[in-house]
Amino acid sequence: MPRPSRSTSRSAPTLRRIAQILESISFVAALSCLVLLTVYVGFDHEQAHIKAMRLSLRAIQWIFISNILFNLVFRFRQTRHDTRWLKWIVDIFMLLTLLPVLYPHPENPWIPWLEQLLYSRKFLYAALTSYSVLDISFMLMRLTGRRTNPSLLLATSFLLFITIGSLVLMMPRCTYHPISFSDSFFVSTSAVCICGLSPVNIAETFTPLGQTALMVMFEIGGLGLITFTSFFAIFFSGRQSVYNQLLVRDIVYSKTMNALVPTLLYILVFTVCIQIAGAVAIYLTLPDAIAPTVNERLRIAVFHSVSGFCNVGMSNIPDGMSNSILMRTGNSLYVVMSILVFAGSIGFPILVNFKEGIVRRIRQVWRRIRHRNRGSEPLHIYDVNTKITLITTSIIFIIGFAGFWILESGNTLKGMDVTDCAVQSLFNAVMPRSGGFMTVSPASFMSVTLLLVIAQMWIGGGSQSTAGGIKVNTFGTLFLNLRSVVTGTRNVTAFRRRIAYQSVRRANAVTFLSILTVMAFAVALLLMEPDIPAKSIVFETFSATFNVGSSMGATAELSDASKAVVCVAMFVGRVGLVSLLTGALAMRRDASGHYPEDDVIIS
Repeated sequence: MPRPSRSTSRSAPTLRRIAQILESISFVAALSCLVLLTVYVGFDHEQAHIKAMRLSLRAIQWIFISNILFNLVFRFRQTRHDTRWLKWIVDIFMLLTLLPVLYPHPENPWIPWLEQLLYSRKFLYAALTSYSVLDISFMLMRLTGRRTNPSLLLATSFLLFITIGSLVLMMPRCTYHPISFSDSFFVSTSAVCICGLSPVNIAETFTPLGQTALMVMFEIGGLGLITFTSFFAIFFSGRQSVYNQLLVRDIVYSKTMNALVPTLLYILVFTVCIQIAGAVAIYLTLPDAIAPTVNERLRIAVFHSVSGFCNVGMSNIPDGMSNSILMRTGNSLYVVMSILVFAGSIGFPILVNFKEGIVRRIRQVWRRIRHRNRGSEPLHIYDVNTKITLITTSIIFIIGFAGFWILESGNTLKGMDVTDCAVQSLFNAVMPRSGGFMTVSPASFMSVTLLLVIAQMWIGGGSQSTAGGIKVNTFGTLFLNLRSVVTGTRNVTAFRRRIAYQSVRRANAVTFLSILTVMAFAVALLLMEPDIPAKSIVFETFSATFNVGSSMGATAELSDASKAVVCVAMFVGRVGLVSLLTGALAMRRDASGHYPEDDVIIS
């Protein structure tokens, strides 16, 4: 094997330094590009400002192209090793933006439509956006490779996007009329934390561009920034450390490193497919009186599909899900929205386990057909987490469905036929667990119904889902722990499996902290808003802390200081107080193993 020459070995460090400098410049250019494009789209500009921004974008274009060409010419072997095929596509699109410079508009183009596409500003801006997102994703994943605390990284990413979102929502082209920064920050926090509370009317305040920005926040808040950046950084390129992949594996619940990319891709493809199917179903079931034109119908369908799957609960229909036309003719739409919210709240680990179980069953059937395997089948296709989640969810749903129908039969359901009662009970059994959509204001519910709704809000949906609450996994583990205490069993068991001691401890900690947190926020709001009824304040606090989004009408009446408290409640509820405390305090040295054991009297 030939050895590298001395001149090549000397030039390698120099090329590496130049590559690092270009990467840093490219990262700054990527950030600047996204800011410029956002300002370009969101504001009305004078011709001189437009010209200056276009020149700046052209300069960024040349920075990106220089970085690509340098790596291809001087570091081709390393680039080929680090780059996957989708990254090649983005780079090629970026290089194609050079065509207008190298070969001006031909008089007789071979393919007219292709010439119009490649020579258009839309193609240039799309290529710049794709390259910028990819470049920023690489840098963010590189930061996680430095053993950044995952909990603090998640919290910081949410804070970053809340701030960016609040500024975007204040742009003139995003709103029909100006809104205050406090309202914009509140809506941004609610969207990123997938809560749904809003002091302004979404349909009357935000333009289609503003509603598109909200949908982007829904997706980022529902799936998480790390999931998106992981997809771009790992699936588009192979330059990831083992720590990066371990971090992402824990986030997307991949059991092996080999299954990391397939699992991540499965989650994103499932999300996209469900949202597309939901948008089509909503488009077909939406009453004509609400959306008479195709564009309005499509915009409402996509917005509600994303909002429903991400369990946000925001609506761009006038009066939301309580619209009088929907209440008369929208039963099919209510069923579709219930399915979307349930699909988002069940939890990605459950979906991954379902996929694994289905694949295993298909393989078993195939082996039986080919007579390759006649032995015993595995006993545990679905893990304990999946079984606990599904059983607990089913019990809570049945109690919520039957309880709402029985309790509200003489109140909000009075005068409805059996079908309407069933649909409304279904809708109001699913939504309080995190969906946040409302057909009837909770202020009209009976007091005992409010207690049922608050209990559902507290429990929430599945772990690692778009839902809030303490999670059904936690609630199920608490019940199993209670059963073991009452029956005198030493271990917490379920389905012939012992529940890990750390899981039981964490479930107790999450429950205890959730009670303390909601009490603290409720007391603060009660002191700050003495004129608002206490029942409305308590309901608002539960809704914000557990990321539900339902309200008894108190949101619009809150002062700016109270809105700030609610924003903190939504943020803490989304990130998780246990995760925040663990991220801040887990590095302390544990010396408890050296202490003698003693008993505490528990009645």
